[in-house]
Amino acid sequence: MNIRVKLFATLREGRGKETVIEVNEGSTPFEILGILNIDIKDVAILLVNGISRKADQVLYENDLLSIFPPMGGG
Repeated sequence: MNIRVKLFATLREGRGKETVIEVNEGSTPFEILGILNIDIKDVAILLVNGISRKADQVLYENDLLSIFPPMGGG
């Protein structure tokens, strides 16, 4: 099944802004992080179809996974 993945800020470095990843049914954001070589500690927010989810959420065909790193400012 295909999952669209959008990366933000520093997570784009060397990975691009958006990609489609083919995974097995029942895959989770945690597995996609592994494919993209992103450590879970480098992720502040995971959205599946615009809704905040945990890394063990089961994904479905054509889901959109958005991954945000921690952000600082001030």
